[in-house]
Amino acid sequence: MDAYYLKLIGFFVAVGLLFWSYQVWAWYRQRSLRQMLSQMPFDPAYRTTLSRIPHYKNLAAEEKEKIERSILLFVHTKTFTGVKMEVTDEMKVVIAFYACLLLLHIETNNCYDNLKTIILYPAPVVLDNVRNNGGIYTKEDFVIDGQSANDTVVLVWHDAKYEAYHLRHDNVIIHEFAHEIDFMDGEIDGVPPLERSKYDSWTKVLYEDFKKLNSVAMRNREWGKYKLLGSYAATNEAEFFAVVTERFFESPHSLKQHFPELYKELQEFYRIDPAVLVKE
Repeated sequence: MDAYYLKLIGFFVAVGLLFWSYQVWAWYRQRSLRQMLSQMPFDPAYRTTLSRIPHYKNLAAEEKEKIERSILLFVHTKTFTGVKMEVTDEMKVVIAFYACLLLLHIETNNCYDNLKTIILYPAPVVLDNVRNNGGIYTKEDFVIDGQSANDTVVLVWHDAKYEAYHLRHDNVIIHEFAHEIDFMDGEIDGVPPLERSKYDSWTKVLYEDFKKLNSVAMRNREWGKYKLLGSYAATNEAEFFAVVTERFFESPHSLKQHFPELYKELQEFYRIDPAVLVKE
């Protein structure tokens, strides 16, 4: 019996050593990659692509330099997979830019570390959805232009490309990466990682606007200023956060005018004022 327990303890010690060895190796590999990328020249073709993006044009010189470093890290640490299409450098750079823009002024070494794969489709995707209504299961089709789940982001390039180069209320890349940020604290609930002192203010402002939007959406009338947010933002708190993040970066002047407290919370979280970057 004693020999059995000694073998069992030895087994768990060996597993533990393997685990920690892997963690050290992964840390060293990531550190080496970051050092290599910090010295890598930024491809002029990448910059040509970025020059077409409205948000990039008005970034300060030091912000452009910082986001370019982040783009290189993102492009070289994520797997891009095309479904019935070839993935180009343009696709990688555009997606990386908006993902990194959200984190540009947030102090973190996390370049979406949990995210492994970006899957790109050329056109909207039809998926099967099974619904349970009182024990009665029905299958229906629904169309998506983006999705964030587990360690993967799915995007439809046709929509993502147009929204990247043209300011609109919507931006599917921003939307899906807002979900990724939301999940950084382990829960996707509309509350991203916050300083403890900011939590009460954030939840009060966003939850109150979410409740009001939800009430309007249920009645489907007298939308008023809530038309800017739209019915999809009323789905749940996570979708509300993703949609208002879209509006914050895509329609900052309108959001600031109609929802000044909401705008202030987003500005304090992202530590950027998109109103100086874009003209509506």
